[in-house]
Amino acid sequence: MMTPQQRAIIKSTVPLLETGGEALTRHFYQLMFSEYPQVRVLFNQAHQASGDQQRALANAVLMYAKHLDHLEALGPLVNQIVNKHVALQILPEHYPIVGTCLLRAIREVLGEEIATDEVIEAWGLAYGMLADILIGAEESAYQANEQAEGGWRGARTFTLARKVAECEEIVSLYFVPADGGAVVAYQPGQYIGMKLEIDGEEVRRNYSLSALSDGKQYRISVKREAQGRVSNYLHDTLQVGDSIELFAPAGDFVLQPSSRPIALITAGVGITPAVAMVEAAKNSGRPIHFIHCARNGSVHAFKNWIESVTAAHPQVRYYVSYSEPQAADECDASGFLTRECLGNWLPQDRNIDAYFLGPKPFMAMVKRHLNELGVPSGQCHYEFFGPASALDA
Repeated sequence: MMTPQQRAIIKSTVPLLETGGEALTRHFYQLMFSEYPQVRVLFNQAHQASGDQQRALANAVLMYAKHLDHLEALGPLVNQIVNKHVALQILPEHYPIVGTCLLRAIREVLGEEIATDEVIEAWGLAYGMLADILIGAEESAYQANEQAEGGWRGARTFTLARKVAECEEIVSLYFVPADGGAVVAYQPGQYIGMKLEIDGEEVRRNYSLSALSDGKQYRISVKREAQGRVSNYLHDTLQVGDSIELFAPAGDFVLQPSSRPIALITAGVGITPAVAMVEAAKNSGRPIHFIHCARNGSVHAFKNWIESVTAAHPQVRYYVSYSEPQAADECDASGFLTRECLGNWLPQDRNIDAYFLGPKPFMAMVKRHLNELGVPSGQCHYEFFGPASALDA
């Protein structure tokens, strides 16, 4: 139990975290990966290189320190962290490693004059409280996945049953359980974790599920990234009949219970969770406004599918914007998505539920447009690796 004095110590470090949080978390990861290389596999090194991982952790630590007296305010952030952890199989034994390295980083970055023994003791207790919250929530999720029909705990072996090119850059992969059993159901918008071995090294990744849950298989749709170690492996090396280990679905970027019209605004491979969302909502009676942005028609995944859905379901309206249209391309607008186009394509009554996903600059732009168009912020939903404030910068 933390004393009032220890809580005051944690709060007194907030200004330091606001100005130097990223330096602290950068040093933390360097420490942890050098002294505990076994946990490196749990972190996407591309996010390390870009700084996204450091910013995300710095934001989480800062928010925890700011809301120490009313942790219920951290609900959405905690849910996001728990889902990411479950998809990658973070376990209780990983938390002492993180705690040890975090306290060392605080001492070494802030210096002993600031990070006194009292400060380290207070942060040790605070971290222990947070770890207990996360471990408990994650265990509940693991149990729920294990006890659900078709569910399991840990890794389960699947077989690649089918591979379908959706456009020049994106391929869909269909996985079925190697044991022939059922698979746990998931909500549209969730993702699945995978464990791979590439060049003798274990690698873990999350990918959005791009089809409606059917209890038999999972489909992901992966964009080839020029320097993407895993995406290139999935495109080129993994073949039909090969085995792969998957973790049960997770994620909180899902359709919210509502009767309001739905707006799905996506760019590039961000379309993948929206495909499952459209499938789930197309017979609900709710108007759906599906807006997709791509460079051109050659990299527009699921184009024929959404056109067929639109033709069969009048309440689904579909708009396309190509930033670099080719001569034969047909689209509703060219160039980047403007506020004017978005305003014309959305319902005039802005009381809608908006879901958007795509590259970071696109998401920042959409978030700003929606705010300026009067869509309530609490009805704007997105999935983003990092602090939400980064989209406002």
